[in-house]
Amino acid sequence: MTNQATIDQVNPQSHPGKDVYAVIGHPIAHSKSPIIHAYFAKQTNQSIHYGRIFSELNAFKETVEQFFARGGKGLNITVPFKLEAYELAQKKTETAKLAQAANVLWYKDGELWCDNTDGAGLTRDLQRLLKHQGASLNHAKVLILGAGGAAQGVIEPLMLEKVGQITIANRTFAKAQQLVEQFKQSATSAQVLLEAIEIQDLAQSDRDSSDAFDLIINATASGLGDASPISKELLKAISNSKTLAYDMVYGKETRFMQDARELGLKASDGLGMLVEQAALAFETWRNFKGADSTLDIDGAIAAVRATY
Repeated sequence: MTNQATIDQVNPQSHPGKDVYAVIGHPIAHSKSPIIHAYFAKQTNQSIHYGRIFSELNAFKETVEQFFARGGKGLNITVPFKLEAYELAQKKTETAKLAQAANVLWYKDGELWCDNTDGAGLTRDLQRLLKHQGASLNHAKVLILGAGGAAQGVIEPLMLEKVGQITIANRTFAKAQQLVEQFKQSATSAQVLLEAIEIQDLAQSDRDSSDAFDLIINATASGLGDASPISKELLKAISNSKTLAYDMVYGKETRFMQDARELGLKASDGLGMLVEQAALAFETWRNFKGADSTLDIDGAIAAVRATY
């Protein structure tokens, strides 16, 4: 780790004339964020430098404070520091408060602010993909596979987009039901049908083509290996030709995505989510107002894919 810590450090004082940003994590060498922000900077003619910072697990606060003390302008936060980033910030956006975690830090009027752009990054990516199909999240029937942290972070943002139904399917019913209980009040306010089910019970549901899900999100870690949380046969039974299959893992064609494509479904990995949440951070840092339509999201995605 010593070598990585030596390589992945950013000293703002080493880049005179440029505003300096970075992503901080442990590990961090794999991060594609520098490619994304470099693309946005070139597109918008912004004079910035964006790098990676490796932090020891017990040195996050010190590393962040040192970066800003040396003139750094903003940080993206990745695992495992999102909770610490939230606690460290003196000012928190409503979105960060809702998530109780932060992936963006910056100073404003002498105070450290934090935000969480993960949820909005996901919904913006989903809206972009669905728009290509002539669809939207409005009133959509959504199935979330898994009930862990990734699934938890998806639920509230989807409800804010006024989906019609969210079904959480997990191997263990109790864990899925726990999320339903957690978000029950928000679901009632948003008039969203929120329900839990065991994954195996999806196959037992009496479904026809009109009862298919519009969006199926794989929020499990199965894509990191060579597995899918559901069989190809089950995927076929709960989808139709307009269903979007979305895997939150990015950087590879997962088994879940392969099965979807073989069934003729539109499938996508989570790279667009990464790019969209980066765009939101970029807009905040560079004080872009209503700039979501000006950043070239497709171009940034293509730039990252070219590195695989």
